[in-house]
Amino acid sequence: MPIFVVRTTAGRERQVVDKLEVIGKKNQNISAILHPYGIRGYIFVEAPSRDDVVTAIYGLGHAKGVIQEPVSIEKIEHFLTAAPMKVSIKENDIVELISGPFKGEKAKVTRVAADKEEVVVALLDTTVPIPMKVSIDSVRLIQAEEKADVEREQELKEKTKELRKREEEEFKEAF
Repeated sequence: MPIFVVRTTAGRERQVVDKLEVIGKKNQNISAILHPYGIRGYIFVEAPSRDDVVTAIYGLGHAKGVIQEPVSIEKIEHFLTAAPMKVSIKENDIVELISGPFKGEKAKVTRVAADKEEVVVALLDTTVPIPMKVSIDSVRLIQAEEKADVEREQELKEKTKELRKREEEEFKEAF
């Protein structure tokens, strides 16, 4: 099946992919949709014909059009074999927003959606924490959650103390 290139508004590819996914499930003309990391303004759609893709994107916001000629699988194969991006940001981490209207603000991560490369954060300096979805590329890790690590370390110390006490008692009883 041929693969067609759909032009989109740069930065809004994910929205077009999500809408096309819903349309593709209804019509069943779209076999696959690919939005490779690092490619802005384009997505790849596998369908039986160009007309099926044009019909699917008709009226979709942020979808600009379909390039006339299909693309061969060999030209986009390197996008399919790329290693997945490792997400080092976890819940309860403190991050700094590096883009957008809240640039420079510190926030606490409340949820990580690795599949969509988004995080939900709550600003720290506000009276009422309002959760916001932001791209994982627009945050920078400042402080990883250390509370869980500190608690685990304390538990290990307590367990070691208990074991030492038992060993001392057993040693005294033996002699």
